[in-house]
Amino acid sequence: MALVPEPTGGLEAAIMRATPELTAEDVARASGFTEEQTLRLWRALGFPTAGTEAVFTDADVRALSLVAGSVESGDLDEETVLRMTRALGQMMARLADWEVGTLAGRVEQIEASDQASGSRLATAMRLVEVLQPTFEELLIYAWRRHLAAAAARVAVLGDTQENLTTADLTVGFADLVGFSAYSNELSRREIGEMVEEFENRCLDAVARRRGRVIKTLGDSVLFVADSPVGAYAVADEIIRQIGASQTLPDVRIGLATGPVVLRLGDVFGPAVNLASRMMSVARRNRVICDEVTAAALPTADFEVRPLPSRPLRGFGEITPIAVRHRTAT
Repeated sequence: MALVPEPTGGLEAAIMRATPELTAEDVARASGFTEEQTLRLWRALGFPTAGTEAVFTDADVRALSLVAGSVESGDLDEETVLRMTRALGQMMARLADWEVGTLAGRVEQIEASDQASGSRLATAMRLVEVLQPTFEELLIYAWRRHLAAAAARVAVLGDTQENLTTADLTVGFADLVGFSAYSNELSRREIGEMVEEFENRCLDAVARRRGRVIKTLGDSVLFVADSPVGAYAVADEIIRQIGASQTLPDVRIGLATGPVVLRLGDVFGPAVNLASRMMSVARRNRVICDEVTAAALPTADFEVRPLPSRPLRGFGEITPIAVRHRTAT
């Protein structure tokens, strides 16, 4: 049976459990915020200005009322609320795209099987009805787990750093070699599968070696570790994981150590940029680091080899250092 495009209004209502009937003016009047404050928060979530359109539901009123209560009590100020809202919007947008992309593949599988309904929309709505309660509970669970871990990291910083928004870390960049050339030869589905496998293997490798993924950028991954030794362990595990794949190209990794700024789930600073530069000069399946990282690696366990100095954009003349564990074959 041929499948044809179908209206998505029913699917959106099923997810939201309500039909949008309120304007920004309606929400502002009911929540206690001004219309401008309402729209600022709406934009901070990542949505376009609503104007006079009825795009809101009672759930928006409840959410905004909670925020308004926190501001009125003095627990939060409006700028803090906006920063938290922007972070939440960015993370949730990516999570939503990831979830929809994953479930879209599942819809196609079902519609190609003997369970096919003949309607992608009907199958998608059934999946939403069945899976949404479970996923929402898992979402809260995962948030609490990550919040506890983040709070623990801040507690440790309180013992070692004067400023809780900066930390001395080793930053790593891992990058697939020749990804652009591969992507010119592969279909969109094959490119998506390659990127997904790369990200999954990197995420697993970083978690195994007690690092932390900051973000994925398609064919590259940015991670941090508390020490150069820990960062090398992550890098080595990534090389092993990628090397075990029959479909992924080789990987190259750069490391750099120094103070970084921690903000909105991201990291900034010279060490981040330098790690990227180190990666750009690394050979396939090799780890290249800066002098600070190399100096912190125990000489009994690691072999370091300075490479010819070269100009690196933003840093002048730099000596990249190839590093490997002495037990490596």
